[in-house]
Amino acid sequence: MNQIRAATILPARRTPITMTTADGLTLVGELALPADRGPAATLLCLHPLPTHGGMMDSHVIRKASYRLPALADLAVLRFNTRGTQSDHGKSQGEFGAGETEKHDVEAVVAYAAAQRLPRLWLLGWSFGTELALKWGALPEVEGAILLSPPLRRATDADLDAWAASGKPLTALVPEFDDYLRPDEARQRFARVPKADVIGVEGAKHLWVGENYVRIVLNEVVRVVNPAALTGPALPTQWEDQP
Repeated sequence: MNQIRAATILPARRTPITMTTADGLTLVGELALPADRGPAATLLCLHPLPTHGGMMDSHVIRKASYRLPALADLAVLRFNTRGTQSDHGKSQGEFGAGETEKHDVEAVVAYAAAQRLPRLWLLGWSFGTELALKWGALPEVEGAILLSPPLRRATDADLDAWAASGKPLTALVPEFDDYLRPDEARQRFARVPKADVIGVEGAKHLWVGENYVRIVLNEVVRVVNPAALTGPALPTQWEDQP
């Protein structure tokens, strides 16, 4: 048995992908599927603010892709929003401050639906939570998980629209977040009847530290595919196949 560490990459079928937006841009990404079976559900990952280094390789999203296809039977689709660059390439276009990225959200949902990926869930982190709340309550989307939601670009009107959709939200809010902390988050999200706000003791906005990454991934699986949890948490060790 090998310990699952920060850089561990577990088995999966990983494919570079491109998507085209309604305004004609090509976005680059990657789809990771369980190695030997179909996925039980799908995570569509929306990364942090690209003007501050956010991208599809931001560490929590990258680790979700590295681990959850194997540990939780999840498909993980991550991509660079318009104008964003990572080791996987650069998506066309320019940063749209959360507005023109509407087309990016629609494109990734349409791509996943066309691929017949099951049970689409948005996983947004920081800026990605704003995109999820503003543009993600699409018919094909089952719900959203929000990591460190700032609720800056996303307004009460966006929360009301999400509430009207009837789709569930789970917000993981760090105790020491730079923008929105658990008590205020509970007040803001109270207008969404199906919102579950979980304060994470000791955590900060960027979820630095393997213990906090594990908390995030456990909660993601608890929401999206709880059947994959054979105990209180995902395994921390992996047995290599011969």
